Amino acid sequence: MALAEAVQHTYILDFSAYPRWLVILVATLLAVVALWIAMKLLKWTLWILIFLVFVGGLGWAGWELLQ
Repeated sequence: MALAEAVQHTYILDFSAYPRWLVILVATLLAVVALWIAMKLLKWTLWILIFLVFVGGLGWAGWELLQ
């Protein structure tokens, strides 16, 4: 491999300059915000699913009625 360049990237987040309690507090707040966003997305997804099942059921019943 004479033409290949071997490069190794190491990405390390070093929070040792910050107080430990601050790192834990910020990580907790970020986790809470992520969970809140996930809950909102799941709520909207369930409402869309309920609407699609309702419309699909009405359409299917209408199709069977006309057959």
